[in-house]
Amino acid sequence: MAATLRNLKIKTSTCKRIVKELHSYEKEVERESAKTADMKAKGADPYDLKQQENVLAESRMMIPDCHKRLEAALTDLKGTLVEIEEELNQKEGPEFEEAQKVITEVEQVLQSTEA
Repeated sequence: MAATLRNLKIKTSTCKRIVKELHSYEKEVERESAKTADMKAKGADPYDLKQQENVLAESRMMIPDCHKRLEAALTDLKGTLVEIEEELNQKEGPEFEEAQKVITEVEQVLQSTEA
């Protein structure tokens, strides 16, 4: 029994970590976009500008990847929650509350980043 609750905690933590990661990539894209715009405005050297655009493109590529991993982690967490509810006939406790809270947060994050 403890192992399954432990699994639930691990999967909850995984979702939280990926959400943090996604937010940091989004911030990085904002920073790099601003830097790129600033370089263009100041008429930066074309080579330097191209390098900066590559950095920005790489940052942008991390977001869909992170998004996919978050969707997978969310599916995994929901599955584990259902398994525990069925197998242990348990639907409450701190692990459940935390998992439910994280599921709600992750769903909101996924909706807001799909646009």
